[in-house]
Parts: sequence; C-alpha cells; structure tokens
Amino acid sequence: MRNLTHRLPQERRIVTALPGPASTELAQRCSSSVGRAISPSTPGYMVDGDGGVLVDADGNSFIDLASGIAVTSVGASDEKVVEAIREAAGHFTHTAFMSTPYESYVQVAEKLNEIAPGDHDKRSVLFSTGAEAVENAVKISRAYTGKSGVVVMDRAYHGRTNLTMAMTAKNRPYKSGFGPFASDVTRVPMSYPVRDGLTGEGAAARAIYQMEKEVGPENIACVVAEPVQGEGGFIVPAEGFLPAIAAWCRANDVVFVADEIQAGMCRTGDWFAVNHENVVPDLMTTAKGIAGGMPLSAVTGRAEIMDAPGVGTLGGTYSGNPVACAAAVAALDQMESQDLAARARGIEQIIREELEPLTSTGRVAEVRGRGAMVAVELIDADGNPDAALTGSVVTACLAQGVLVLSCGMDGNVLRLLPPLVIDEALLREGLGVIADAVRTTVGQGAVNA
Repeated sequence: MRNLTHRLPQERRIVTALPGPASTELAQRCSSSVGRAISPSTPGYMVDGDGGVLVDADGNSFIDLASGIAVTSVGASDEKVVEAIREAAGHFTHTAFMSTPYESYVQVAEKLNEIAPGDHDKRSVLFSTGAEAVENAVKISRAYTGKSGVVVMDRAYHGRTNLTMAMTAKNRPYKSGFGPFASDVTRVPMSYPVRDGLTGEGAAARAIYQMEKEVGPENIACVVAEPVQGEGGFIVPAEGFLPAIAAWCRANDVVFVADEIQAGMCRTGDWFAVNHENVVPDLMTTAKGIAGGMPLSAVTGRAEIMDAPGVGTLGGTYSGNPVACAAAVAALDQMESQDLAARARGIEQIIREELEPLTSTGRVAEVRGRGAMVAVELIDADGNPDAALTGSVVTACLAQGVLVLSCGMDGNVLRLLPPLVIDEALLREGLGVIADAVRTTVGQGAVNA
C-alpha cells in the first residue's frame, strides 16, 4: 500500500505516564466545567493530528485506529481540506442557506447526486449531524408515502435525538432515563451470520414476516437499515439480505433508507456499502467522513421522493454551513484523487492478515467487516460475549499508544476504523499491539501467530 505524504511523523511515541501532566490538568479542568454526561474514553487531550497519528498535550503520539469514530477518513488535518476551510472562513463563516444561499452547498449536493447509487434523477439536502439526516429521511419518507410507520433493525444505531433514540437499539448509554420516545417505530431482526446461521434470504424472510404481520406494509413509511451496522457490532449482513429487503420495500410502496453515516464515504472499499451488492436505496443518509472532520450531513435520494415535502419544510439554521461545505468539496476530491476506496480495501487485507490468526486462541469468534471498517468479536471460553476481555484489550492497547474503540450490544467487539490515509507500517504496528494485547489478556502470551 503506497505511503502518502504527511505533516507529522507517523510514529507511535509514549514519553510520559498516561495521562501525562498536561492532560491530567486538562482533565481536572474538564471535571469542574463540563457536564459529567460527556465522558471522554481516553485520558490524553489531543493537540495535533495528521495521517494515522494523534498527539496529546504531553507529546505522546498515538496510532489512531478510531478516526474520530469514522470521521477523519482523509486524516485529521488534510492539507487541501484545511486550505479549503481557511479560504471559506476568510469570506464568511455563515449566512444560512435557507435565506442567503451560496455555491458550496450546491457543489456538495451535485457531487452526492453524482456518486450515489443508481442512474435515476436525484436530489440532496444538507444538515449538520447524522441524527438530523436520519430524522429528515423519516420526514421525507412520511411526506412521500402518507404513512407513518418506521421499521429499523435490531442492534441498530441511528442517533441520540428523541426520534433516533427510539430507532436506536442499545439502551445504555444512549437511552436509559431519557424516555418517553417517539412512537410508531418497530424493530425487526437483522442478519447476523455468526450468531443466527441464516442465509441472507432466510434472514430477510424472517424480518419481512415480522413487518407484514406486526405492522403491515400499508402502515410503513420507511425501512431504515445500516448496510454494515456500526455501534451494533460492525455486523455485515449475509449476502442477499439487503437486496431482499430493498425489493420488498419497492413492491410495497415503502421507502428503503440506507443509513451510510458510518459505512459510507469509501470506508468499506467503495463510495457506499450498499454498492457491494448493487443495492440502490430510495434514500441514503451520510455524515461522518463526508467533510474531513467538519460537521455536515446529508440526505440523498430519488428526486420524486426528495421533493415530496412542501417548500420550506426542511432545513435548519446551521444546515449545510458554508465552511463545512467547502471542507466537504475538498474531502470528496481527496477521496477520489487518492482512490481512498482502494486504500480501504488494502487496509482490510492487512487487518485480516494480522488479526485473523487470533481465531486460534478460541476467544475470537470472528474477524469481520468490509474495507477499513473491521471488527474483532471476543468471546469467553464457553462462546459467550466477553465484554470484560474486550475492555481489558482496549485498555492495554491505549497504554501502548494505540487508540481502538469497542462496540456491540454486548460490549464485546473491537472496532477498527483507521484513517484511510494511514501508512502500512504504522497500521501493521498498531495491529501487532492489538494482537499481543489479545494473546496476553487471554493468558497465552504475546507471541507471534
């Protein structure tokens, strides 16, 4: 995998105890000024980042296998993205597109319409966060169909607003104590091959039966699904599941919404995860990697569906901020010119090469995922989800200067989301730390496979 040019040294470097004194002081300030509900998972306070590294206030350099939760796919300070932000902010930081429009919003919409699956006429609208995009996809679906029901998958994650909390499956830390939630949301089973043993068609038939019997297609406005589930555990549905669900939606006047917020923007080795099975959604939500770290999200879809809501019914004060749009234009160009989709496929190959041998420990159920969105599911000796082992591995990796996240309904999944611009040597070094941490934690010693 060809190395790219980076501003910072691409190295893992731990020079203080973690956290160091500067980060410790910042943590103390945080505890006395920031609400406790916001609780950072790593002790270091970051001051710089580039390529595949983040540097904290004490000079410790971490290998970044998180990308700000799949956001900084082009790196945390891509030169062209930074320059686009400077240029845009030098003219104006905000005008509100709904009242005084600007070209960069239109440019982003044009590009999303171009790269979205399907050759039909498309439209896009921009927002600020992923949850906003999901909510507006539901609003658009309801306006188009005249129906109200929303169907989501088990283990789904769609956001933290009231409606998206209802759509999100995991109780803690996202939902507990925050109800009542929005109504008319039904959850059906997703394909989870390592656990349910079903083919894609079989898993789809199970979900469709439940939709037909518990809700009825005449009441369903949309089915919202992540083509690769994120917080739910990086679950890749069995081949055939998504096409069957999309076909059922088309046959029953139900809008099929692909939530590509985490899996999209080259993350899984193509512009969008649905492309892997040639699924063409009616609507698609994007965010995270779209703008190189700036807050931006979008709904893109069939023109006749997107234009169903009345004039002036969608939007928001900050929706499609001009600086974020300028960053998105640059980030999308970098994804294309650097062929980051191909890099994501190369990253997957390297991850599998380094981590699939861990299945021999008996404590790794599988290594799964697509592109640079790969999970390692950890289990105990009896085959049950092992959240304690997962937490220990995450902690051990952090102590060695590697940032890795966990996820899953049972908290037993390591999720790997490296920047798509990470150098191969740095990636392999980080993966080696993970492999050693797993072997050490399960008591087999840090030895090579």
